[in-house]
Amino acid sequence: MRLDRFDLNLLVALNVLLEERSVTRAAERLNLTQPAMSAALRRLRQAFNDELLVAHGKKMVPTPHAQSLAPMVADMINSAQALIASSTLFDPLTSHRAFRIAASDYITTILIRPLLGELAAIAPNVRIEIVPLSRAVEAAMERGAIDCMISPEQFQSAGQPQELLFTERHVLLGWSGNPIFARPVTQADYDDAGHVVVELSDARAFVEDQVRAMGDKRRIEVVTSSFTIVPWLLPDTNRIALVHERLARLFVDKLPLTYVDPPFAIPSMRETLQYHRSRATDGGLVWLKDRLHHHVGV
Repeated sequence: MRLDRFDLNLLVALNVLLEERSVTRAAERLNLTQPAMSAALRRLRQAFNDELLVAHGKKMVPTPHAQSLAPMVADMINSAQALIASSTLFDPLTSHRAFRIAASDYITTILIRPLLGELAAIAPNVRIEIVPLSRAVEAAMERGAIDCMISPEQFQSAGQPQELLFTERHVLLGWSGNPIFARPVTQADYDDAGHVVVELSDARAFVEDQVRAMGDKRRIEVVTSSFTIVPWLLPDTNRIALVHERLARLFVDKLPLTYVDPPFAIPSMRETLQYHRSRATDGGLVWLKDRLHHHVGV
């Protein structure tokens, strides 16, 4: 197979097909019709003389040859993206780029939400795709399938550049009518109270790591997987929760809540932004990082 006879755009299609393992989802990501994506897969099969993806029940499974191609194809796509980014300027007013950001609902609420209001004015055609944090994100980062990941420092993947966005404190949040807040909260008050906690599917939340390392005597009454659900579970109850201070400040203006410092010291959380090393000179990503840093300080 000669390079001058091969449509390099097919490598983009192959990369997405191997990630999604679905013609339908791959077509959606590339804004193609399903017949067009099916046609691309046929051409790829002819070019590589291999089925590449085979049906297994309702799923598509990559062949051994496709699995061996996947990392090489991903590296080629990343290198091409880096080459294009280094030679072009990013104009937010005219760009139709989609940025994929891996972030928790906490970061989405306190940082990405205010950014979206700004984008409507300065980047009307830019699209933001928010990807939930999970173990799969690290692999997506390595493939260059996401533009950046925002998470506590210890959850970032090794080998990729990262930068500090902000540091965060944790506070004790509860209903403003909760008698525990009528006086300074003691360790005994804290231990005896009913607690609402966040348990994530793939990792323990930062504050949970800190509390359990100190010896946990809490009486946990409610467990949720969402940081932003916690404030809604506290009004009209005597339950309390350790939450991010920025989230607490946002919700005390919306719900009958109050917050105080916990009766013990919790290290500050370092929230960092990480991106693929090939994107370091990507004009669009440089612009996005600048806007995120701006909204941290707003």
